[in-house]
Amino acid sequence: MVMNILMVEDDTSVAEMMEMFFKKEGWNQDIAVDGEQAVDMFKANAAKYDLITLDLNLPKKDGIQVAKEVRQISPTVPIIMLTARGSESDQVLGLGIGADEYVTKPFSPIALIARIKALHRRVVMEETQNKPAEEKSSGSYEIETAHLKISKARREVLFDGQSVTTLTPKEFDLLFTMAQKPKQVFTREQLLELVWGYEYYGEERTVDAHIKKLRQKLEKVGPQVIQTVWGVGYKFDDSQVEK
Repeated sequence: MVMNILMVEDDTSVAEMMEMFFKKEGWNQDIAVDGEQAVDMFKANAAKYDLITLDLNLPKKDGIQVAKEVRQISPTVPIIMLTARGSESDQVLGLGIGADEYVTKPFSPIALIARIKALHRRVVMEETQNKPAEEKSSGSYEIETAHLKISKARREVLFDGQSVTTLTPKEFDLLFTMAQKPKQVFTREQLLELVWGYEYYGEERTVDAHIKKLRQKLEKVGPQVIQTVWGVGYKFDDSQVEK
């Protein structure tokens, strides 16, 4: 599995350390040392990169601004945010603007590689499913509820016939997971296991941040269908939405 990673990191020691681990995996790494360089590099060749690791505290443009600009270019490229900041507000903000995961420094290189592999594996599976024959097939959907239609093969979401666009891979997978079982309440731990696919070291606010962003995108086309069950978790229910 050859990967091209854009590592946005102004700490030379961290970048050099990860470069050694990436080489052992057979991966290629480009390094941007500040936010402006990162955006310029990605804009110049967005198709080259399979994943971005992004430091939050950067010169010229911080990681939040970089993530916003990257998401304008590509709504789906996986982003793992790396930061020495550990506050909950920073984590939620980073995930809320489009990062897929959040890793606090100091981190284990092996753990970071495991997360990179999990994210990339999901993207590869999605690309495999998105074959031209499937894209041209008549509009079959794996999920059809009162108001929602979802095709996992085409990564397509329709709400009362309106397309829900720019969902990140994690946002799509959260919606697909919950919509498969309308009205079932999922705990944050269950969603971490089902969507992220491996233990996430108790960072349950990751789910909250992705749910918040998913709700914002759904609200652009219709009423809210993801409900909070206080003290437990979340559920999908569009049965009470008026037609």
